Amino acid sequence: MFPLIPVVKALHVLSATIFFGAGLMSAFWKFRGDQSGDPRVILWAQKQVVLADWIFTVPSGIISPLTGAYLVYAYTLPWTTPWVLGSLGGYLGAMVLWLPAAWIQIELRKIATQCLADGAPLPPRFHSLNRSWLALGVPAFGVSVFIIYAMVVKPQLWGP
Repeated sequence: MFPLIPVVKALHVLSATIFFGAGLMSAFWKFRGDQSGDPRVILWAQKQVVLADWIFTVPSGIISPLTGAYLVYAYTLPWTTPWVLGSLGGYLGAMVLWLPAAWIQIELRKIATQCLADGAPLPPRFHSLNRSWLALGVPAFGVSVFIIYAMVVKPQLWGP
């Protein structure tokens, strides 16, 4: 009845992997850029993080729920299945954390661009936004780990 299940399942796993990996690598390059203390390197890293979001995170963040919904329907799983609900809740939670973090990344890029053009040091707002980005990014990453765990292990999570 659903001949595309293997293809959609592979797409689902691939998109989840890309979403997770893009977040991890963006954080790595952002931290490395920030550690340099060089405004040119910081700006370059910020540009790459924003670009990676558009190339990898956004498409995988769209593909994952669409393919997941297809699989829930194809396998005739109730939407109330605990691991399905947990995954959906985790996805929504990750989006609630990621969307403001993505906006912050764009603001950090703007600030770094202006500072480099003016030959000025990074202002306190840059560092404050960086802390906010970290405060959003760490739990978003943890939620991504939980979602992958829930999809693979399919734990009961709660209830009998």
